[in-house]
Amino acid sequence: MNSDNLVGITLGNRYDMLEKIGTGGMATVYKAKDTLLNRYVAIKILRDSLEGEEQVVSNFIKEAQSSASLVHNNIVSVYDVGEEGGLNYMVMEYVDGITLKEYIKQKGALPWQEACDFAIQIGQGISEAHSINIIHRDIKPQNILMTKDKTLKVTDFGIARAVAGETTVVGGSALGSVHYISPEQARGGFTDARSDIYSLGIVLYEMLTGKVPFDGDTPVSVALMHLEKEPVNVKCVNLDIPTDLAYVTMKAISKEQSNRYQNVQEFVSLVEECKDDCKDEKRKELLKKCAWENDWSVKAAELKAYMGEWEKNER
Repeated sequence: MNSDNLVGITLGNRYDMLEKIGTGGMATVYKAKDTLLNRYVAIKILRDSLEGEEQVVSNFIKEAQSSASLVHNNIVSVYDVGEEGGLNYMVMEYVDGITLKEYIKQKGALPWQEACDFAIQIGQGISEAHSINIIHRDIKPQNILMTKDKTLKVTDFGIARAVAGETTVVGGSALGSVHYISPEQARGGFTDARSDIYSLGIVLYEMLTGKVPFDGDTPVSVALMHLEKEPVNVKCVNLDIPTDLAYVTMKAISKEQSNRYQNVQEFVSLVEECKDDCKDEKRKELLKKCAWENDWSVKAAELKAYMGEWEKNER
């Protein structure tokens, strides 16, 4: 079997392959119909070029099995794993939507409140995985799926770890995306939960500014930037970002692991605080305006209406 040409085939006497919906350096993804449970699923097929790597295949299967135990609204569910005709595959939840990368390309820099909400959702999914010792190692907007109601779901757990534990290069191309990898990944060093925090920080930076902090002509040049170059402060790129949020973002992408947040939940809590602090500041500003104009009957109603609209937008 060829991993790039499976439309029309039935895998495991159960999954009818309907259409190819994605192709990457590690796998090809198909939309399929689960004939047993009568539902659509996404099936990720490990690329033929990796099938000869026994350790990669072994880790892929083990990590897929571990990921199947993850049940969280911000993680794409894994239903099944299998092998047929020399191809290893993973059966996952089908998400009818777009990637976060596509959304950023459409919108450019996101409103910082929306960026916070997205970072919190991603962080909650990653935190759940970390709680059972699964490190993603390839967090990037391309691996974040967005439903039509803007629920974000992290995907590709397991695959990134399966390869990252063995090698960083296949056929001369760096595995993962060099724009989001941590400095320790770039140098081939020890990776842990803080490596995912760095990558999530880069994603937040991109959401807030519409661009990644490091870019270059070649993957090697970008990797060296992660190692050697300090990023421009996100506040300098987008002046509308609250100072506290800029601090949280820049701390998350510190070069040294020890200088970052030590767990994802700490990062998530601080981003949530940034959102809450902004609400408080808005209230204070309006209260000052009320006192200054000395017209409480009118301004109290204005304050209530304004905050009601704010809360609605925040949800």
